[in-house]
Amino acid sequence: QGHLVESGGGLVQAGGSLRLSCVASESIAGANYMAWYRQAPGKQREFVAHIISGGSPIYTDSVKGRFTISADNAKNTLYLEMNSLKPEDTAVYYCNVYKSRNVWGQGTQVTVSS
Repeated sequence: QGHLVESGGGLVQAGGSLRLSCVASESIAGANYMAWYRQAPGKQREFVAHIISGGSPIYTDSVKGRFTISADNAKNTLYLEMNSLKPEDTAVYYCNVYKSRNVWGQGTQVTVSS
């Protein structure tokens, strides 16, 4: 059974940067869908960004121009580079990979102070 492990979260001041990593226990090469979601306290989980095999990255409007999703197949790792962070970006961030099955990571906390 494959699993995903996120890391890279933490506490950062507004305007700062973080890079989240999501390491897969199995190869992500050829994955149909790889994405990041987030869930803020008291809110539903929301889409942040995704990569679809053969397609261009897609971002939710609130992070366009600030976040970059990428993948390194050789390292079986999905990344989320986050710049110009805002307090409203505070949330638990989850990675999600669909290849032969849909798998979620356990989440990593990102806290942005004002």
